[in-house]
Amino acid sequence: MSFDWPDAIARARANAPFLARALDRQPALEDLLRQGRGGDALEMARAAGEGAPNCETALRRERLALATALAIGDLAGAFPLAQVMAELSGLADRALDRAIGEAIARRVEGAAPAGFLALALGKHGAGELNYSSDIDPILLYDPETLPRRARDEPGEAAQRYARDVVQLLSANTAEGYVFRVDLRLRPASEVSPLAISFDAALSHYESSALAWERAAFIRARPAAGDIAAGEEFLAAIRPFVWRRSLDFGAIEDIGRLTSRIREQYSGPLEPGPGFNLKQGRGGIREIEFFAQAHQLIHGGRDRGLRERGTRAALDALAAAGQISAEDARCLGDSYDRLRTVEHRLQMIEDHQTHTLPEGEALDRVARLDGLADGAALLADLRPLCADVAARYARLLDKDGRTPAAPAGAGESLPARLERLGFADPEALAERIAGWSDGRIRSLRSEAARASFDALLPRLLEALAEAPDPRRALILWEDLITKASSAINLFRLLDARPALLDQLVGVLTLAPPLAEELARRPDLLDALIDRSALDLPGDVPELAARMARGETGDDYEAALDRIRIVTAETRFALGVQLIERVHDPLEIAAALSRTAEAALDIAARTTEQDFAARHGTVPGGELLVLGLGRLGGGALTHASDLDIVYLFTGDHGAESDGERPLGATLYFNRLAQRVSGALSVPTAQGALYEVDTRLRPQGAQGPLAVSLDSFARYQREDAWTWEHMALTRARPLYGSPEARAALESAIADALIRPRDPDGLRHDVLRMRADMAANKPPRGSLDAKLLRGGLVDLEFLVHFLQLRESTRQGGCIFPDLGQAIACLVERGLLPEAMREAETMMTRLLVAGRLLAPDLVSPPPAATRALAGACGCADLNEVLHKLGAARQCVASAWYEIFEERLETDR
Repeated sequence: MSFDWPDAIARARANAPFLARALDRQPALEDLLRQGRGGDALEMARAAGEGAPNCETALRRERLALATALAIGDLAGAFPLAQVMAELSGLADRALDRAIGEAIARRVEGAAPAGFLALALGKHGAGELNYSSDIDPILLYDPETLPRRARDEPGEAAQRYARDVVQLLSANTAEGYVFRVDLRLRPASEVSPLAISFDAALSHYESSALAWERAAFIRARPAAGDIAAGEEFLAAIRPFVWRRSLDFGAIEDIGRLTSRIREQYSGPLEPGPGFNLKQGRGGIREIEFFAQAHQLIHGGRDRGLRERGTRAALDALAAAGQISAEDARCLGDSYDRLRTVEHRLQMIEDHQTHTLPEGEALDRVARLDGLADGAALLADLRPLCADVAARYARLLDKDGRTPAAPAGAGESLPARLERLGFADPEALAERIAGWSDGRIRSLRSEAARASFDALLPRLLEALAEAPDPRRALILWEDLITKASSAINLFRLLDARPALLDQLVGVLTLAPPLAEELARRPDLLDALIDRSALDLPGDVPELAARMARGETGDDYEAALDRIRIVTAETRFALGVQLIERVHDPLEIAAALSRTAEAALDIAARTTEQDFAARHGTVPGGELLVLGLGRLGGGALTHASDLDIVYLFTGDHGAESDGERPLGATLYFNRLAQRVSGALSVPTAQGALYEVDTRLRPQGAQGPLAVSLDSFARYQREDAWTWEHMALTRARPLYGSPEARAALESAIADALIRPRDPDGLRHDVLRMRADMAANKPPRGSLDAKLLRGGLVDLEFLVHFLQLRESTRQGGCIFPDLGQAIACLVERGLLPEAMREAETMMTRLLVAGRLLAPDLVSPPPAATRALAGACGCADLNEVLHKLGAARQCVASAWYEIFEERLETDR
């Protein structure tokens, strides 16, 4: 048979810019091709990298030469499709093997690639790579045999090798690239490292892998590196891929995969501009999955069906009587033709495209294929795809979907998203389809996927009503990605549709709440009860809820109970804030009550557990003093707990337990345990960050000091800033008698004459230092902007200390109460009350709605404005500016120093 090589070259030069450039760069190769010496051209191409200065260059030169030779031989009709695909797959094998060897040799000179291998999947595994294909390997390693430097951990070494392999092959240099490498088919790719140990991979496939992974492994083979180890691995997971009998859930999985082929596609239904040869109806993917679905069902019992190649699989299925000979012939011939046209598309600019262009671009594809124009190409493809689509439809029910398909599957997902008003519906549809492919841990079980499928139509409708639907959808994705399990969440939302609106509000408006919900989806349970939007009760009531079930529980269970109630209460309060059910000032007070109750139960439970081993100290007890916003009773969702630990009694005493401790050591260890009870994550997560740096002598001093030592330190040695902090101090834990003694010690430290000039100097110096080291984070930073809450607090504390001998100097831990007292005495203007209220509302609401302290998205901006009693953000900024100016004016009047409120 004679082949027209010069005509093939002419068509390539006229219609494929990539091939024209490639021929120009390789004149010797073009000469061989023009002479019709295809075999010699392939030999030259395989040797094109010889003499290159490095591995990267050698591989790229070989790839360009082989791509050129194969394209011209293909266009000339000299190289059949099977040969082209096999040559491309062989190049991928060689390139992977060379890259693995190079990556290891860079770290361990002379080492063979033992214990590290690449499994080829998909078209690469089947030996059917397309002309401009990605490769989708899974990189595996054996920690016992992996070559590595003595100081390298096996896992670290394997990840380094994997990164080097990807870089060696994928980087686009002056010489081009070799293959784009996609590692997302590895087990649990969203959380796993690039290279997986054999044991970890085996564990995944034996316990939590899904049907799409089984389908992927039909065509898997060891392609590079330690081939023998790869064969052993595939043998070990063979029962996972080829099951002798299928359970009902596995059959449903296959049905879902089958219908998703069409669910995900929303382009033209027949070949024309925009038609996707791979994903379109009657396209390449339908043929491949027609074969794979039958292989998954029957291949466990019939080894003869375990073929990697698509045509070979179709022929084997026909021979076994699982499909008709006519189906095998039609689908096989159609596969070859579609793959050939796919190659033509990709030869033009070496792009991995599958979509038919329009106009002149389509004519160019047709002429490259030897046809007159695009119309002739479409006339060729349309009956072919229609025939494939009809045969593929036999895998589906009469509506074009399986019984296991998600609700609403009669309408394509992109069409549904477009109808609901989502922007870029095709991209979002592909993203949503990926949620159920096994890469999201919370959607790996059959039950979770079934619950999610039932929920999806209503979920999309609810998300579509969000102010920013796309952002809400992406935050939902973040939630289910981070959640270890979400089946209860899906079922709850399905059973209580009204909760969807609240959930969308959380996702759209409050990133901190969304992140917390992602860690603990069960928090949504807190919104089920009718009282969910009521403010929580007082501290004893909250403490009783946290202590419920405590009797008989072990210590860890008791701490978990505290975390459960606290998290649910804080989450409900966050929802109340973003839905404007209560004033942010009420939310702040409720958050403080919640923290006080958690502190009370954590300290009480820890004391009981500690006393079981060490007894108690006769005449002594633990005291906890709250400062800052906790002392003032107005926390935000982002607040730490500023506390100081004290103890009463003789510090020389000793505890009376089986393992006695001296009083000082006893209470310091107990304080450390209480801090841990409040801050260390348990099975139910973390609780609060605890800050104890306000204790006497700061971080250098003991964690807990005796009440007498504390009182003496505050009277004799404390700095001005420590007394300023003490103005907001409030005893939170201890007997009534001990609390009264602590309050008396605080009063003794604060209520005494002071030098006004020295006090003024100290206050101004401290504020200047703070301003230099803690600048504001954004235009909504009501705390740190000059004239903001910090400046207001400095003003208040200065006046409290200066006026301390005048009937207590308005020393109240509650900042609003202190300001009211100072206003009544004429020391602050009346407008300061509203200034403090406005800025506190902004602080509390901003911690949820604008955590970055810059303008949030529009919907969150509206919620923030509403929480602050404003119509819009402009009014928020205007009121904030007025409040800051009020503080600046008072600052100038009291300190005779101007504040730069433009910062």
